[in-house]
Amino acid sequence: MNSSRIYLLIIGLIGLIAYFTLFTVIEVKNAIVLQFGDPKRVITSPGLNFKIPFIQNVIFIDNRILDIDAPAAEVIAADQKRLIVDAFVKFKIVDVLEFYKAFGNENVARSRISAVVNSRIRGVLGEEPLSAVLSDDRSKLMKQITSLVEAEVNNFGIEIIDVRIKRADLPEANSQAIFRRMQTEREREAKEFRAQGAEIAQRIRSTADKEVTIIKSQAEKKANIVRGEGDGMANKVFAEAFGQDPEFFAFYRAMQAYAEGLKSSDTTMILSPESEFFKYFADPSGEQQE
Repeated sequence: MNSSRIYLLIIGLIGLIAYFTLFTVIEVKNAIVLQFGDPKRVITSPGLNFKIPFIQNVIFIDNRILDIDAPAAEVIAADQKRLIVDAFVKFKIVDVLEFYKAFGNENVARSRISAVVNSRIRGVLGEEPLSAVLSDDRSKLMKQITSLVEAEVNNFGIEIIDVRIKRADLPEANSQAIFRRMQTEREREAKEFRAQGAEIAQRIRSTADKEVTIIKSQAEKKANIVRGEGDGMANKVFAEAFGQDPEFFAFYRAMQAYAEGLKSSDTTMILSPESEFFKYFADPSGEQQE
């Protein structure tokens, strides 16, 4: 019974020593063994390792590519336009010992890198007009910013992979002012287009009215010519008829005069029966009676 307790005690003691002595480094981490806060060993290979219990402790540092969402920074461009810029950074810890000496932990490193990025963004974009920031030249500007940030932090065991701008917007007050200016400009353009359309429509109507007037004038001219030709032909026919039988022509004209003069029921005519007008009433031959 006592021997069993001794064995259990020995096993527990071994387990306790192993717990405080052994540690595992996984593939995505690097490890630094510290002794009273001073780094003693750097472990970059995955596997099982040991440390002196109660004297040494281990901190783990990520060896993957990490990213930072830098806080929004207000930038004044060279043309005095104000911008709100959001950027993100991709970086990697390449020298674990230098990184630990410079920052101690990842949170401090992220804060320091964000400050450096915002500072470089202000410095580079502050020398460029707003149009350059919003155009294809932005990729060149980002390469320049990346190089400057890399030069400032590479002594701290960090490699800057990339710096990118996620958003570059005008402040809310400026955005509203620009929106109103754009709206006013669009309204002005719309008025110009409507005025141009009205002018074109008026020109088309004037041209159409002119063409209608010309067409009517030409039609009336042709009608008058046709009527004149018809009247001429009618007169010619009458003249020829008169030449062939003057008595019949006189009789025909008298009949036309009767039809025109007597067709209205409310017409009153006071004439002598012996007048020239009624000569065909008394005698169909038109001879006056004595």
